[in-house]
Amino acid sequence: MAIPIDRELFKKRLSESSINSLSTASIREIKKLADILERDTGEKFIRMEMGIPGLPPLKEGVEAQIDALKKGVAAIYPDIQGVPELKREISRFVKLFLNIDVDAEHCVPTVGSMMGAFVCFMTINRMWPDREGTLFIDPGFPVQKQQCKVLGHDYMSFDVYNYRGKKLEAKLREFLDTGKVSSILYSNPNNPTWITFTEEELEIIGRLANEYDVIVIEDLAYFGMDFRKDYSKPGEPPYQPTVAKYTDNYVLLISSSKFFSYAGERIAMIVVSDKLWDRREKGLLRYYTSEKLGDALIFGAVYSLSSGTSHSAQYALAAMLKAANDGRVNFVEYVKPYGEKAKIMKKLFTKYGFKIVYDKDLDKPIADGFYFTLSYPGMDAEKLLEELLIHGISAISLIIAGSERKEGIRACTSLIQMEEMPILEERLKIFAKDNPIT
Repeated sequence: MAIPIDRELFKKRLSESSINSLSTASIREIKKLADILERDTGEKFIRMEMGIPGLPPLKEGVEAQIDALKKGVAAIYPDIQGVPELKREISRFVKLFLNIDVDAEHCVPTVGSMMGAFVCFMTINRMWPDREGTLFIDPGFPVQKQQCKVLGHDYMSFDVYNYRGKKLEAKLREFLDTGKVSSILYSNPNNPTWITFTEEELEIIGRLANEYDVIVIEDLAYFGMDFRKDYSKPGEPPYQPTVAKYTDNYVLLISSSKFFSYAGERIAMIVVSDKLWDRREKGLLRYYTSEKLGDALIFGAVYSLSSGTSHSAQYALAAMLKAANDGRVNFVEYVKPYGEKAKIMKKLFTKYGFKIVYDKDLDKPIADGFYFTLSYPGMDAEKLLEELLIHGISAISLIIAGSERKEGIRACTSLIQMEEMPILEERLKIFAKDNPIT
């Protein structure tokens, strides 16, 4: 069946799905719809909806995990706080690549950063009975808000794009002055816009975290992937930017999914500042047996969620971190193809009339990386997603990411291969012909 897909078939499959609106559909719902259309038509989609790594996993991790399995770790429950080898390498990693000191005991493996965020919400947002929850600096990863909803927590959010630089302080104070914020969460680089906070902005966040006594949850899922600077050399500047330079009120979420391409084993890490780990708040006693945050986090949240993390995957992560820490693996160089693909894809989309929604990082053009954002004149996100799907291209709306830009969509560069770029161009050419700009 040729592109475009038959519109009646598309409408039928959409009506049969759980999707009420394409512009508010989740990543997984869009993926399932694209899977069904792909099966029906025999046409392989250009997949931009899901941030799945498009590169092989690091061999150091695979080999170490196989070795651990051969040694029989699959039969043994892991310690819920993590195996010592991994904890040591996490501590080394944050010293060598962020230039911060954290005790290895305060470095904990989790079942992906999804679990890491959930653990933070379960503990940090329960430290103070008179506070409501998390302030999200949006746009952001939609599922983190869903996690708050599942826990029954309220949250606040704002689109940061018009509040960059010094303007960020006044906007943050607007929310912090309510006295209801327990934590602040953002990703850096940002999913989906790919903006990166400056040292000035991180200093503002850290300083206000100290002043208002709130905890910053910094999501570093795309660690080192702002390719405008080289963050690849252990123990040498420049270091990955982090709020940890400016406050002790922080938890870092670091995923192995993107920069090590180890998404399938669901292994990540949370790094809690030494001071915050020992923090005591009686509000925690409403849910846990200890008022100490570190104990509540491990023996309350992690224990009740998963009783720890895959034993063999911990050895895989330890080996990959050690290879990076020792300078044997340049993980930044390894993921640079994402930036190269972004550059080509942006040129193709803009050639056929699309616009980059978040096109500036302060006064500079947005970097080329894992994500970028798009719109098309005369269409809102609902219509744009429909037309793209009919033309064999899948993506998600910026609305679910907390963006004010209702016309925008997010495009992920990971799954499209270089040899598919001509197919993308051909489909965009047909798209533009079917949807002329007036």
